[in-house]
Amino acid sequence: MENTHPPAPALPLDSYAQKFKALADPKRIELLNTICKKGSVCVCDLVEDMAIPQSKLSYHLKILLQAEFITKETKGTWSYYAVNTSELSRLLSTELCCLIGPSC
Repeated sequence: MENTHPPAPALPLDSYAQKFKALADPKRIELLNTICKKGSVCVCDLVEDMAIPQSKLSYHLKILLQAEFITKETKGTWSYYAVNTSELSRLLSTELCCLIGPSC
C-alpha cells in the first residue's frame, strides 16, 4: 500500500540555532536586560550604559535584531531599541525570561 500522507514540514532548526546563539553571549543577555529595564532606549544611551565601544554594541544589537529578540525604530538620526517580549516569551521559559527582566 502506498503512503498517502504528505511529508512533515521541515523544522526551522537553523532559525532556532540562530536564536539560541544570540543568547549564548553574556554581554547580549546584559544588553537585553538593560533594554528591558529602560523600555525603548536610544543607542546613544546604550553606549553609555553598557560601557563598550559603539562598534561592539552595534554588533550585539545586529545579532539580537536578526534573532528577533529586539525591535528597532528610527526617529530622525537616532535608532531606538525595545525588547520583543512576544518572541522571548514564545521561545524561552519563564525562568530564562526573568533573567532578562522581570517586566519583560
